[in-house]
Amino acid sequence: MKLSTKEIMEIIPHRQPFLLIDTIEELEPGVRAVAKKCVSYNEPYFAGHFPGEPVMPGVLQIEALAQTGAVAILCQENFKGKTAYFAAINSAKFKNKVVPGDVLTLEVEIIKQKGPIGVGKAVAKKDNGDIAVVAELTFAIG
Repeated sequence: MKLSTKEIMEIIPHRQPFLLIDTIEELEPGVRAVAKKCVSYNEPYFAGHFPGEPVMPGVLQIEALAQTGAVAILCQENFKGKTAYFAAINSAKFKNKVVPGDVLTLEVEIIKQKGPIGVGKAVAKKDNGDIAVVAELTFAIG
């Protein structure tokens, strides 16, 4: 199942400039989601991170993965209209810089869920196949 930006905004509460995923390419509700993020020179954070050498902040890469995972969780009927909050970020490793012009493929697989608490295994890859970041993300539904 593919979702447009408009359809994503029907599931998660994020809006521009903080909506950090462009499309959902694959979706298995409650199991996994794969999103795309086209990293543009026009992103507002590039003006200051870093002048002359723009790099997407690692924290925003993690947030993009979290938004992808939130779509996987919140599209389930019992969580519609809720919000997924960070509860923990574990084992985050940043492997390659993300720069303007990169296209990120963001994949989150839900590996544990008990009630409103869950854990996702997350990886972001650049369009050349290089891994940008890996992490384990814990969320709480509220």
